[in-house]
Amino acid sequence: MYPSQLKYSTEHTWLKIEADDIGMIGITHYYQEQLRNIVFIELPKVGAVVCRDGVFGIIESSKATSDLYGPVSGTVVEINKLLESKPGLINSDPYGKGWMFVIELSNTDELDFLLSADEYIDLIR
Repeated sequence: MYPSQLKYSTEHTWLKIEADDIGMIGITHYYQEQLRNIVFIELPKVGAVVCRDGVFGIIESSKATSDLYGPVSGTVVEINKLLESKPGLINSDPYGKGWMFVIELSNTDELDFLLSADEYIDLIR
């Protein structure tokens, strides 16, 4: 449920390192489960700068509207355009087709602030 190769933030986002300074970001299974039926997502645009612990977007479900917070700082290099028409992919596949965007990290030292899968599981218990 919480892949060990990912890093997790206390704000329920995950980061998958794909190259030295490139990572993919999404929200965790736990968070999508709390939100339930996701009906809309507003993501940053390609070229936008995201800051660690800064708001990068909004997610809306049948239950609530919430801000999304960056796990690391960097520049958005790709977004998952499929989520514009199918935001429910976040519910059905949060670690696969429900990814949100790819970021070029500006400070890899920030990775030290992220949690392992086991640490994240301890956090949500």
